[in-house]
Amino acid sequence: MSELLEIEHLHKQYEDFEVLKDISLSVRKGETVVIVGPSGCGKSTLLRCINGLEDIQEGTVRLGGQIVNPLQKNTDARKKIGMVFQSYELFPHKTVLENLLLAPLKVQKRKRGEAEKEAIDLLDRVGLAARKDSYPRQLSGGQKQRVAIVRALMMHPEVLLFDEVTAALDPEMVREVLDVILDLAKQKRTMLIVTHEMSFAKAIADRVIFLDGGAIVEDADPKEFFHTPKTERAQKFLQTFEFETK
Repeated sequence: MSELLEIEHLHKQYEDFEVLKDISLSVRKGETVVIVGPSGCGKSTLLRCINGLEDIQEGTVRLGGQIVNPLQKNTDARKKIGMVFQSYELFPHKTVLENLLLAPLKVQKRKRGEAEKEAIDLLDRVGLAARKDSYPRQLSGGQKQRVAIVRALMMHPEVLLFDEVTAALDPEMVREVLDVILDLAKQKRTMLIVTHEMSFAKAIADRVIFLDGGAIVEDADPKEFFHTPKTERAQKFLQTFEFETK
């Protein structure tokens, strides 16, 4: 597998506070990389920097050799990165189908018939074809998040970023969203996933990145990370979730 996403010596700062410190990381095509760490360690900020939603003070982010520039909104590189957020960010006045068609029709200038067929096919795959004419207010949290994932897939991204997509969900809704992401991993989609769900991370990851204090503390195979972490900091972190990861 070739390197698809390359992050080199990335530094991100808010005034005097350095959120990310010299992050270097590469992701191969078809790889699922899970990013874990304590709250406030920079996980979500890293995803936003990769997607060009945040400016960076030093370093580069490249997708397929092209630089992702936060100052240029519609570069080819940025269009190839899909992101799914904690909050679903669906337009409340539009139906599920209208939400899914908006960007493909306006940004990619695709034909409506072809885009609509793809949207319905994808909704069917996540068990929501019957809800295509529903409005977001008529959906559960888990259903909204599945629609948000389909919306990202509609843009045919080369890389998918997931930022704590189950954080706002009731526990019984978490499984339906995680199952969709597990299915994407089986399809060998290239993904970076920020999560606090350790059992899920263990099941889905090809690699685990452990962030603490804005720096990469460990970059390991999931079996190695969850069973024999190298650093004392990672060991202490995992003790909190010990019941989940056995």
